[in-house]
Amino acid sequence: MPWTRDQMAARAARELEPGDVVNLGIGIPTLISNHLPPGAGVLLHSENGLLGMGPFPREDEVDAQVINAGKQTVTVAAGGSTFDSSLSFAMIRGGHVDVAVLGAMEVSQAGDLANWMIPGKKVAGIGGAMDLATGAKRVIAVLSHRSKRGASKLVARCSLPLTAVGCVDLVITDLAVLAVDHARGEFRLLERAPGVTREDVEAATAGALAA
Repeated sequence: MPWTRDQMAARAARELEPGDVVNLGIGIPTLISNHLPPGAGVLLHSENGLLGMGPFPREDEVDAQVINAGKQTVTVAAGGSTFDSSLSFAMIRGGHVDVAVLGAMEVSQAGDLANWMIPGKKVAGIGGAMDLATGAKRVIAVLSHRSKRGASKLVARCSLPLTAVGCVDLVITDLAVLAVDHARGEFRLLERAPGVTREDVEAATAGALAA
């Protein structure tokens, strides 16, 4: 069976190493904080000005003033700190974020990312997506393999407006985990969800998939 959103987040959490400074994008990536065990040594960064973000709060822990970039209430881990957004973006642009885990609408076989708008639909703004996609040392995209209409989101070339070019290193979907081979310009299948066959992944992938 394909992975659920929560299972995708748990799988993404396994990619994070002790000492990593990690930014979690809006959507599925925000669930990752619930899958990091105590003592994991991962520092979660939020571009609105928080380093050391903890898991989502219990009802008795909610503080309306402590939020992530998606305006969800969060907790602050022991030793965490807050600061203004200009310093937060200086951290991103200065290359101090090790991993950015971002949602996506499309990822191309060259690692191009489209995740901020669909033409004709209302958009609040791009937020920190462009900065994170180009400033983080490693970018992981987490998304469903197909759209609600059944179209592949892993494509040869993005049709939606790009967030950044050639930035995605790893893709985690409900069907599989795939690396982006930047040298060859293709996806490389690393892992499949339980019960998902290679043929299932091939059928759902519009971009080039390494043999």
